[in-house]
Amino acid sequence: MTSRPGIQQLVDLMEEIAPSELGESWDNVGLLVGDRTRPLRSVMLCIDLTEPVLEEAVRKRVDAIVAYHPPIFAPRKRITDEDAGGRILLAAIAAGIAIHSPHTAADAAEGGVNDWLAEGLGDGDRRALVPALELPGTERVKLVTYGPAESIERIRDGLAAAGAGVIGDYERCSIEIEATGTYFGNEDSNPVRGERGRLERVDEVRLEMVCGDRNLAIAIEHLRTLHPYEEPPIEIYRQAERPRRGIGAGRRVVLDRPATIGTLTERMRTHLGTGRFANDDADRRRRHEVVGICAGSGAELLDTAIDQGCTLFITGELKHHDVLHARARNCAVLLAGHTNTERGWLKRLRRRLRTGLDAEVVLSRADADPLRNA
Repeated sequence: MTSRPGIQQLVDLMEEIAPSELGESWDNVGLLVGDRTRPLRSVMLCIDLTEPVLEEAVRKRVDAIVAYHPPIFAPRKRITDEDAGGRILLAAIAAGIAIHSPHTAADAAEGGVNDWLAEGLGDGDRRALVPALELPGTERVKLVTYGPAESIERIRDGLAAAGAGVIGDYERCSIEIEATGTYFGNEDSNPVRGERGRLERVDEVRLEMVCGDRNLAIAIEHLRTLHPYEEPPIEIYRQAERPRRGIGAGRRVVLDRPATIGTLTERMRTHLGTGRFANDDADRRRRHEVVGICAGSGAELLDTAIDQGCTLFITGELKHHDVLHARARNCAVLLAGHTNTERGWLKRLRRRLRTGLDAEVVLSRADADPLRNA
């Protein structure tokens, strides 16, 4: 009998699809409710975990819900039946249903919500409006020392044993540079090379290795133990985080073929499968080449997009004064409705989860845009 994957397997796969580290600092992403050891037979996907959606999940006896918007967002001091959020959490826990939310992590991820949304525009170059920053834990600092050439191999081995020199799948990574060192030992010194009381010049090798914060103290201890000098030189440089062009908040799209707002609206209408659009362009004949994208509510990225040359900004919703602000800065806007800019990605997520899990994956039928056409 084939064993069913547990909730932890869903969590692991969601981390591959939408790494929680990509979520905004104000967001609440990842596993919000659930026992990671429980078996997993079925998963339901939704944008909003409302009471009707949870009732559907209980009726279908699903084991987990992936809710794009986190049902636990603002800090809660109590979980009771006095409000809808509390009732949803109580019912999910009582039914043994785990809840996972990817939200802004899915927006930022490569192949995530914003990339899916940008595909509707047509061919073009895509990059994040605000690139995500990353720095592996093993590369937080650079540790540098100098020593005689015959001692460098021993020092490198000792630092590697302490966890330094790890870059991705590679270990014992280092840089060696020939150098000339100088020193003047006082009366209390005991130099390994040369004499106290005079300036000495010696041939040395500069050794550089990356290191994690957790390993730094023991790495320095190893260096001191293995270095032949009475006072080994030790330099520590903190590494800056690196921007990733293809992941992060929003997208900036440079179209291969510029198009008017009317043409782009029709493309997005087909891509999203919705007729609920509002657009504004002072010159409707203008052809847009650089377009900003942000799923959901994108006001925080509006000025960023304009500053990067976008003449059209596409998002789910903007406040009235945000639209006026965009017009004042000569940027057209196209609004598709908040969840309309997110919902279609769930079908792509379903395909990915079906490939990676030995479980049934379904879309909620009760989950829908709360706004209806009049």
